[in-house]
Amino acid sequence: MIGRLVLDRVVERFDGCPWSSVAGRRADSNVPDRMPLYTPEERRRRDATPWTLVQGILAPVQFVIFLISLALVLRYLATGEGHTAAAASVVVKTMALYAIMLTGAIWERVVFGRYLFARAFFWEDVFSILVLALHSAYLVALFGGYGSAHDQMMLALAAYATYVVNAAQFLIKLREARRDAAWEAPATGRIGGLAQ
Repeated sequence: MIGRLVLDRVVERFDGCPWSSVAGRRADSNVPDRMPLYTPEERRRRDATPWTLVQGILAPVQFVIFLISLALVLRYLATGEGHTAAAASVVVKTMALYAIMLTGAIWERVVFGRYLFARAFFWEDVFSILVLALHSAYLVALFGGYGSAHDQMMLALAAYATYVVNAAQFLIKLREARRDAAWEAPATGRIGGLAQ
């Protein structure tokens, strides 16, 4: 039974079929069958705190840094040239990660009352710890002189792979929050934050 529920949730996240009865889903699939991401009070706190804007700015900035750094790391691994630029870019990416993790923990405290592992973002936070650990391991290897430059860049790629997965987790949560808002709009008589 639990396995079926988990499977149903995984399929629902990736299923874009608009014809619920044809696909064998409940006819009332417009009604969420899960707990909303935010309670009304959490949503109010989320919308009121400046940390939401900070996260909204840092996330795309970090992604741009990631793309530039990834290109530099791949260039170094392919050609053997540009190690200094690639290493510096991974350090900058790691600093951006630390910034978003710190401010994200503050945001989570304001919205959910705890710095990490709030109900709504538990698994994202768990995976974020792995991302943070791998980025930190790269810094230890780089500044401690552990491994070859090639080994260090491979560690950076492993850190980047986990970052991509973690970023996807948070994008899925953003999609869930938007879906929750769409479901709640008819009940509140509001669309996109404006009264009808």
